[in-house]
Amino acid sequence: MKYKGKQNMAVMLTIALLAGMIPTTTAANVYATEATRKKLQEAQNEKKETEENLSQTQEELQNLNQEKDSLQGHLHNLNNQLKEVSDNLEELENKISDKEDEIEQTREELADAKATEEWQYESMKKRIQFIYETQDYVMLEVLFASANFSDFINRSDYIEQLSSYDRKKLQEYAETKEQIAAAEKQLEEEKKELDEYKAKVEVEKSRVSGLVGQTSSNIAGKKNEISQAEADALAYEQRIKEQEASISELQAKLAEEIRLSQLAAQSAWRDISEVSFAEGDRYLLANLIYCEAGGEGYTGQLAVGAVVINRVLSSVYPDSVVGVIYQGSQFSPVGSGRLAIALAEGKATASCYQAADDAMKGNTNVGNCVYFRTPIEGLSGIRIGGHVFY
Repeated sequence: MKYKGKQNMAVMLTIALLAGMIPTTTAANVYATEATRKKLQEAQNEKKETEENLSQTQEELQNLNQEKDSLQGHLHNLNNQLKEVSDNLEELENKISDKEDEIEQTREELADAKATEEWQYESMKKRIQFIYETQDYVMLEVLFASANFSDFINRSDYIEQLSSYDRKKLQEYAETKEQIAAAEKQLEEEKKELDEYKAKVEVEKSRVSGLVGQTSSNIAGKKNEISQAEADALAYEQRIKEQEASISELQAKLAEEIRLSQLAAQSAWRDISEVSFAEGDRYLLANLIYCEAGGEGYTGQLAVGAVVINRVLSSVYPDSVVGVIYQGSQFSPVGSGRLAIALAEGKATASCYQAADDAMKGNTNVGNCVYFRTPIEGLSGIRIGGHVFY
């Protein structure tokens, strides 16, 4: 009985291969579990995103370095300006100091001139007062004291020369006083101009100093941004290495699953009559069907159940419903915990139980397919509902 069943199965496999029901090795890329395909695609997408982030970060890093270099050049120019302003300020301070010395000297000269003026003024005043008060007496004295007329003329000339001298000195003093006053005024104006210019230079120095401080702060900020960008770039590079390792592992796993899928297609299969189902298999299978195809019609639910039973029948996979469903990383609801919730709450519908019953009787609408997943580009197989079976 068992031998005959195996003969029938071999004949069915041969017919299926000739009819194209089971994918050949030329389509090996379709032999992969949904979970592994999904993880590999996600890993490749994450790596691509990380590479894009790295490229963007490297571009930002280049821009930051250019900005830092520009700021450093600006800072160099500002420092030169600050030095020039400081030198100008120092020169101005020296000029102002010299001008103050000149003003002080002029003031001293003016003070001396004033003292001379007062002395000369008092002297002239006394002489003038004497002349006017004793004019008649002097004239008589000059007249009578003169030895002769010539002497009289000489004495008159002397008095006239004395008066002329006094007027001349007074005029010279007045001119000197005016010159000193004018010089003092000019010096005061020059000092005022220097003070105003110095104030402007002080403002310019303060402005340039502020720009130097601000630019230095900006450079420090850019350096911090550069350090952060460099750290981000290193982190992205490290992440890419890790993702490449993960992709390599997933690709190796995918290759192994392809090998197992091909092996399953070529290996011995049991007849459904040789399978002894354990208590609880129906409940477990119905709830897995609910998790994988609960929102689809009966046809899609039967197809999921048939894949599980096909694996039970294949010598490549575990020989029990429990073993197949809980085999590592095969059915996503197991890993996500959705199956455990469905089992705890008894989520399976009557349609799911009907699909489980029919699959456990050996009924299949996907031939000997042992995998299914959501459709992706390049994947061929039997399309039922939202899945491709292969």
